[in-house]
Amino acid sequence: MSKLYYYVHTGHRVGLDKFRRSVSIIRSLGEDIDITLLCSDFRIAHVAKEFGIKNSVGIDVIRNIPYIAHHGDKLIFDSDEANPIMLDDMRKFFSTFIRLSDDKDDVKLDKEYLISPYIQKDGVCNALVIDDKYFEQTEKTVKISFFYGDDDYEKDLERNLSLLDGLEPVLQLGFYYFLDYEDELKKKFIDFFEFEDYDEMIQKTEILITASPQAALENLASGGKPIYIQRIDYPTHFEELFGKFGIPIIKNYNNKQLVLQIETINKQEYKKLEKSSNKITKFIKDNLNL
Repeated sequence: MSKLYYYVHTGHRVGLDKFRRSVSIIRSLGEDIDITLLCSDFRIAHVAKEFGIKNSVGIDVIRNIPYIAHHGDKLIFDSDEANPIMLDDMRKFFSTFIRLSDDKDDVKLDKEYLISPYIQKDGVCNALVIDDKYFEQTEKTVKISFFYGDDDYEKDLERNLSLLDGLEPVLQLGFYYFLDYEDELKKKFIDFFEFEDYDEMIQKTEILITASPQAALENLASGGKPIYIQRIDYPTHFEELFGKFGIPIIKNYNNKQLVLQIETINKQEYKKLEKSSNKITKFIKDNLNL
């Protein structure tokens, strides 16, 4: 009997955005679905149970997937690591292959199903993965929060703190921050949220300054006003999408542009997001014959 796996690219150089949406999808499929989460980082695989994931395995690199799965198994795949040849091999190896993509220039190929916010065609679920819990409207008791992301291996935030001059936001700490680095950052902010308080921060923050695309979307869903910081080491896949929903984008850590954006935030025309969890769940279950 074939088994179901979900591979997600995580790590101290790519953060947890894809992991967060894997949690949302796995939860939406229901507890009766036997699925194993494969993570490219052992640390998050170890604590995945705290997010409600029953089965998780750290596999280090993407090429180790065949050492866990078998020919004919089924896979949900969320990663930008694989080249076209590797993706073609996966489509042949797995009996069902469902891929998530953020790239507006991506195309759906034969022997795969796609979840994408950009593409509309047969075999594609045109949707954004945002957990339903973020759509619950919560009182905004925090004026401004800042979340650089779950990863900052090179300590880029510390070098670019001038971005926040004159703003005094509350800091959201990330998962892959080293202990001494966390302590250094805490001293430079008026207050902070621990990693475990991420959901609370998303839901209670009125204006979220963030370099995490997933956090920006979740804050918008909760009724917040996110401002996206485009990191140099992150792809620009979300530019067109954020433009559609009215999420402003700040580049080159430009403090003057950010301050002006906050001063005029009430003139920003944010668009409302729609829940897609039921649509995504149905798409996955139908194509996996669950």
